[in-house]
Amino acid sequence: MLRHMNDRTGPPRHEIRARHTDSTVTVYQAYRPAIGLAAARDGRFPSEWKRDRMTWIKPSFLWMMYRCGWGAKEGQETVLAVEISREGFGWALENAELSHYVRGVHADRATWQRDLRRRPTRVQWDPERDLHLNALPHRSLQLGLSGEAARRYADEWLVSVTDVTPLAHEIHALVRAGETDRASALLPVEEPLTGLQAPVPADR
Repeated sequence: MLRHMNDRTGPPRHEIRARHTDSTVTVYQAYRPAIGLAAARDGRFPSEWKRDRMTWIKPSFLWMMYRCGWGAKEGQETVLAVEISREGFGWALENAELSHYVRGVHADRATWQRDLRRRPTRVQWDPERDLHLNALPHRSLQLGLSGEAARRYADEWLVSVTDVTPLAHEIHALVRAGETDRASALLPVEEPLTGLQAPVPADR
């Protein structure tokens, strides 16, 4: 079960949580089968995967389920758990800028726009989701990788690629059947990633 689901006080509003080991971090993406199934089979992204386009990675399984509709949305039918090096994940955070301008965080809009163009990673904080995909008070990290970051992700950081679409469907079926305890027991364990920081907007 996700740690925060039994935490009455809840986690901090902005906290990086993920399934991780000492050397790796697991993130989630969803693709059409032609890309997703090939990536899971070969352990790397196929030639159709464009390294010159921005790709978004999500450490939260439930936020990925919200985004892809439990693998039911067109073009997102194959859900992947992508294990990458912790070092690479840290590099992405160190070279990140917030995806939107925040007064009080950035000196001015022009400075933010300049930094956004220079940095290969974008950070976005969206409401975390519960089993019913309802928004929670705390936020979930999304990382947009472009340019050098996207190339490093595909060619250097990748450790393993696993098709977790069956898991998504199984959990969804249990939720629809009202068996939330059984569904919760199947969720990947996501814990805070200590020692890593990402840009955060000012709390409002």
